[in-house]
This record gives sequence, structure tokens and C-alpha cells, in this order.
Amino acid sequence: MSIVRIGSRQSRLAVIQAEIVKQQIERAHPGVRVEIITMKTTGDKILDKSLAEIGGKGLFVKELDKALLNKEIDLAVHSLKDVPMETDERLPILACTKREDARDVLLLKEGKTEEDLKKKGAVIGTSSRRRALQLEKLYPQCRFVGMRGNVQTRLSKLEEGEYTATVLAAAGLARLGMEEIIGRYFSVKELLPAAGQGILAIQGRYGEVYPYLEGVRDEAAQIAGRAERAFVKALDGGCTSPVAAYARIKQETLELRGLYYEEEQKEYAVDVIAGDKEQAEKLGISLAEKMKKEAGRWKRS
Repeated sequence: MSIVRIGSRQSRLAVIQAEIVKQQIERAHPGVRVEIITMKTTGDKILDKSLAEIGGKGLFVKELDKALLNKEIDLAVHSLKDVPMETDERLPILACTKREDARDVLLLKEGKTEEDLKKKGAVIGTSSRRRALQLEKLYPQCRFVGMRGNVQTRLSKLEEGEYTATVLAAAGLARLGMEEIIGRYFSVKELLPAAGQGILAIQGRYGEVYPYLEGVRDEAAQIAGRAERAFVKALDGGCTSPVAAYARIKQETLELRGLYYEEEQKEYAVDVIAGDKEQAEKLGISLAEKMKKEAGRWKRS
């Protein structure tokens, strides 16, 4: 029996995500046994500063990258939204799992309702500029204050601190079995998610063969992820930039919705493109270029 070692961050959610991949591999390939090896990343250790201040979301993967390169693990499992747009060529994304709910959700402090967010003085805890920009239009009375940490840490901060509400990814709460605490779901038209949200990415070493990943790969998720990441990358959007993208596939057609923020104008816009799903990256780049040109017209108007 062959043994496969999966590297994971130490958080409860990260381990559950690695466990999902473990179960899929072992179900598809009974002759493979999977072990999960956890490690604490720099991004998990530094919680008193924003990601932009400490180097971006790459800090959530660099320890796992090093372990892969040193052959201490065979695979690493990440939320695709946490994987930097620029990845080490030696460590490609080998597979993506079937996408779960890509939407963001609202979590309210006990005793609060959504109506409280329409009152002056209400505070939403989030360190995501992407979320804050869009939430400002939904809740113009709210103030936005940075909040970082894993799900359990954020829930503790919500109940103990000055926050009225916070916003998290639906997929993470579903994997944790915590859907009952969700106050409400935001549609992708209300709050466009981060590129790759709801998808798990499996990273490995270039040039190696991974036959046991057959049965784990989901074609639709991989195509959607490529389109979304191409859009963000074409806009030079790092993981802390207020850029968002969501692709939906219907038969052979891919529809991509993207958000672009123009720093100079302090304005953002959302636009949509559709085309052949086999042209996923090209569609992402085309939408990005179109929105860049339109931003140029914002400046002249």
C-alpha cells in the first residue's frame, strides 16, 4: 500500500479541507493510504497586522511550499482563493475539487439583526477591502474595522469586541458544519466573491506523476478557477487587492463576472463576459482589459 502525505495549515478548517481530499483519494484508490501533516504558517502567526502590511496571502502557503520542495510532503491542500496569483513553477496546481458554495455570508453578534447594520455606529469586522468596498453600498451607515484570524477566532472577536457583524465564506462554514450561525447569504450580484472561493486546490511538484488524483479533479471547478485567476492576474491583482471574480459554467458556455477597483478614482465597477469555456483564460484577460479601458474613461469624465 502506497502512502501519500498531505500538508495542511493547522487550523480546524484547513485540516477538514485536507481530510476532504484524503477521503476522495482513498475512496477512488483503495490501495493508497493518506496521512495529513499539519504546520503553522507565518500568516497564521501574525494576526495583529493586515495581510498587506506583512506580505500578502503568500504567507499562508510558503511553509507548505518549502515542505513540498524538500519532499517532506507529497501534496499541499489550500483554499484556491488563498493561493497567490504568481506561483512557483516548480509547484503547480495539480487539481481542483468540486466547487462548494462560493457566496459570502453575514454573521451577526448575538442579539443583533441586519436592521442594526442600517443604524449609525454599527461596525462590520473585516480585513478584506473587496468585501468592505461592496458592503459600503449595502450598509452605508456602517464603519469597517480590521478583523483577522481563523473562523473560531473571528467568532470570538465578534462576541467579545466592538463588532456588530462580520462576513465569511459560506463554503468554510459549511465544511465546519456551522451553517446554523449564518445570518444571511449574499448573492454574487450583491457581493462578488474572491477568485477561487469555494474551491480547494491541490499543489504538488512539477514533473512528478500523481495517478491517485484521478477521481478528485473537477473539470468545471478547474475551468472556473482558471478564468477567475486570469482576470485577477491581468489586473495585477494580488491577494490583498480589491479585485473579485466569479465564473459560472452552463454546458459549453462560461460566464465570468469581475470587479475592478481603480485606485486613483477610488471607484469600482462590475462587468460580465461570456464565451466558450475552453477559452477560460482568454475570457478572463479580455474582461480585465475591457474594464481597464473603461476605467480610463472614468478618469476623463
